[in-house]
Amino acid sequence: MSPEKTATLGALPSAPSAPSIRPGSFRAWVLACRPATLTAAVVPVAVGTAVAHASGSFRALPALAALLGSILIQIATNFANDVFDHEKGADTEERLGPTRATATGLLTPRQVRKGLAVTIALALLPGLYLAFVGGWPIVAIGITSILAGIAYTGGPYPLGYHGLGDVFVFLFFGLVAVCGTAFVQVGGVPPLAFLAAVPVGALATAILVVNNVRDRETDVKAGKRTLAVRFGRRAGVLEYAALLAASYAAPVVCVASLGRSPWALLPLVSLPLGLGLLRALATREGRPLNAVLARTAMLLLLFGVLFSVGLVVGGA
Repeated sequence: MSPEKTATLGALPSAPSAPSIRPGSFRAWVLACRPATLTAAVVPVAVGTAVAHASGSFRALPALAALLGSILIQIATNFANDVFDHEKGADTEERLGPTRATATGLLTPRQVRKGLAVTIALALLPGLYLAFVGGWPIVAIGITSILAGIAYTGGPYPLGYHGLGDVFVFLFFGLVAVCGTAFVQVGGVPPLAFLAAVPVGALATAILVVNNVRDRETDVKAGKRTLAVRFGRRAGVLEYAALLAASYAAPVVCVASLGRSPWALLPLVSLPLGLGLLRALATREGRPLNAVLARTAMLLLLFGVLFSVGLVVGGA
């Protein structure tokens, strides 16, 4: 699936510049895959698997299949974003984020579309196994995840262009991915899964918020009506703060309301990093926000690892 606009979930700095990569090469495809985004595909599966373990129902093969499917859907979404943003004129020379493969001519739109089709086909393989394990709910999750990833920047009503990206990322990177991973192992969705999905979806959305705050001026020119475009920079900073608050409240609720072990509070050690990123978002502008975006992605990974460890060590 798909946190820039989905793919922005990993639009991190340090992407190689276009002149250093030969068009059509393996490195061009790696760039289009956006490896840095894949942490956003891994974290929900890790947390969902930790929930299953805490519920006494860990199953390795469904967990691995969910991980592979999540990564492939994320790559497919990245390809879709790359080609559709280019065709809509969103990726211009004024772009502040990392290099895009289609916009810089490293891959043609035809090549990226083929890559998109192949990746979706590959995602069907673990999807068929998961459908056998989990039944029709997994079929529904897989189909909607793929369609939503494409519809983020493609189709007649691209979600990311109409201010719906934040909702999309929270739902699919949080609730759908975490609860779906738990479902294929537990056979149902325990209450812990819904609560554990909140910080994962919120921090994935926070990455998108940084992207949208950074790009709001160029997004206006491209016709993108993100929340940062609609309501301004200050609203974006407040949204980021609210997402952090929801994220750090979730472990506390896990312990206070669900009776989980205090180990579930382990993610709170990352709070200083989150507060520092909030201050940086409030005071920086333009390209310097690339570092804030990268570190927000790191925060998602760190929080996810700590939360997963806390749930597993805390036991059922």
